[in-house]
Amino acid sequence: MIFKAVRDGRPYPDHGTTIKDWAQIPPRQVRLDQLITTKRELALDRLLAEDSTFYGDLFPHVVEWQGAMYLEDGLHRALRWALQQRTAIHARVLVLPRESAS
Repeated sequence: MIFKAVRDGRPYPDHGTTIKDWAQIPPRQVRLDQLITTKRELALDRLLAEDSTFYGDLFPHVVEWQGAMYLEDGLHRALRWALQQRTAIHARVLVLPRESAS
């Protein structure tokens, strides 16, 4: 199995993090088998595109909430790494406090 689980949607509250805010979070290594995706479908053209990160962040965005790690953005990048037999990826990880559950 590549990912821990596949979901359709985000179970965590809206965090309101902007692209500029994400850029301030240093990337760290995350194992693919610890990630829960927030998208069930992937556009094949995005997976195969050589310039898929041209307009976005080079690193996937992960939200850590209530002990779980959710892949919010960058599914195509993570899957590309998995297809290359890699078990981890560098991602920006936003840790939400437990109080965010309300």
